[in-house]
Amino acid sequence: MTVADRPATYREVFAEPSFRALFLARTLAIGANAVQIFALSVLVYSQTGSPLLSALAFGAGFLPQFVGGLLLGALTDRLRPRPLIVVGYGIEAALAAALGLLDLPVALSLTLVAVVACGTPVFAGAAARVIAERLTGDAYVLGRSVSNMSSSTAQLLGLAGGGIAVAAAGPHAALLGAAGCHIAAAIAVRLGLPATPSVAPAEQRAGAIRDSWAGAVAMLSDGTIRRLLLAQWLPSAFVAGAEALFVAYGAGRGFPAGAGAVLMGAPALGMLLGNFVVGRFVRPARRERLVRAFLVVLGAPLIVLLVAPPLPVVVGLLIVAGTGFAYGLGLQRAFLAAAPEHRRGQLFALLSTGLMALQGIGPLVLGALAELTSPVVAIAVAGLATVLVARGVRRGPL
Repeated sequence: MTVADRPATYREVFAEPSFRALFLARTLAIGANAVQIFALSVLVYSQTGSPLLSALAFGAGFLPQFVGGLLLGALTDRLRPRPLIVVGYGIEAALAAALGLLDLPVALSLTLVAVVACGTPVFAGAAARVIAERLTGDAYVLGRSVSNMSSSTAQLLGLAGGGIAVAAAGPHAALLGAAGCHIAAAIAVRLGLPATPSVAPAEQRAGAIRDSWAGAVAMLSDGTIRRLLLAQWLPSAFVAGAEALFVAYGAGRGFPAGAGAVLMGAPALGMLLGNFVVGRFVRPARRERLVRAFLVVLGAPLIVLLVAPPLPVVVGLLIVAGTGFAYGLGLQRAFLAAAPEHRRGQLFALLSTGLMALQGIGPLVLGALAELTSPVVAIAVAGLATVLVARGVRRGPL
């Protein structure tokens, strides 16, 4: 085994101070966002009694990221990352505090959430650029694996903690708790991330919106970059759409009350297991050869639900499906190599933009399909579409 093909270790990844700071901050922020989303949904529903407005509160922070990523993404390479990330978490804290302290009209609350969400890809892209610069080779890929695992864990704990906090102290107090977590994230970045210069060349000093749009168009016109983006965007969108139907699927199958939550948590558990095993113990070259196989593992179990297996088998199938998310680890080295050096941060922002936007659209499209057919048919279609994405991924090292 060559040094280049040796799997990295967690010790190597966490030995990098910048990664430790950003890992801590991102984990805190994702947990805080989960609390905020849940608490705001409860607050809006209690004020209006409208399921639609409550759903809008849940998704208001996703689709606006598409606008921010396209029109502001160049800022990730034009501005120094530490103050940019600290300001980003500070704005998130101010938003959560405003929602918790002020009795705002629902329309204004949702507008504020949407406006702040426009900047999320910029802050996320800046953090991803720093990690890509500080971690090299397979340490970078393992760092992404650790980040994925922490994201899933933080979301699950954040939703659980949000439910407990809302039940115990109410949505306003839960929102203030989310604000405190965002402040802690900002402090972690300010104290733990060294100051670094921006890297944008002089010719990119045109207007930020014009530069961002030009960069996005140029990268999406590149066949390799476009293929790697779609390979990461589409399966996530399909699976997110399927997960949005698990509650309806469980109810339609006559599963016990609360089974929907178990079904929604099963893919996240599988994702944790898959990222841990594949990221730590599978050689980099082999990961890249197995991308198509992992995509099939991600989608095929969803198709099997058509035969109406019992609840324990369904949970097992969804855990197996979640392990297929490890396919993304096999794309990371190629994705990093394809990134233009002077637009690396913007490419990460574009990746985040597409993931958030399509994960917001996927549930809408598959939900509409479920209305016309049934939840299980829509879930199976999502699985089939994921398997078909595997056909478009080139064999062998990417």
